[in-house]
Amino acid sequence: MFTNTRTWIVEWGDCDPAGIVFYPRFFAAFDTSTSRMIEAATGKTKAALLRQYGIIGWPMVDTGAKFMAPASFGDEVQIETRVTKVGRSSLNVAHRMFKDGVLVNEATEVRVWAAARKDGTPGIEGVLIPDDLAGLLRGD
Repeated sequence: MFTNTRTWIVEWGDCDPAGIVFYPRFFAAFDTSTSRMIEAATGKTKAALLRQYGIIGWPMVDTGAKFMAPASFGDEVQIETRVTKVGRSSLNVAHRMFKDGVLVNEATEVRVWAAARKDGTPGIEGVLIPDDLAGLLRGD
């Protein structure tokens, strides 16, 4: 399965009063990491993919995380993001974050390849991940 690693430098605004990353900011970093991984797999920007396939994105429908060590303002961490499963309209993703080689946290996500509802009512619906993209995400 496809894997991408990126560096994230923790900013002051990512931290809580204790000086460590406020946990929702980890999920924001993972969200960006998922997009960067899809961009790396496809060779296209998120904006280009949205236009080309007429989708609104790949919203998260399930997530979980385990935190082992803190990250603080100024830390440079590496986020390894990999596809663990490609379904018809869903994508399972795993993240591992390292600081100085030490595992900080692990997270999982289920994402849906989503478009606006075809019937015109408000909301979104899962649509098929195109075969060519599914192959790239699997690392075929």
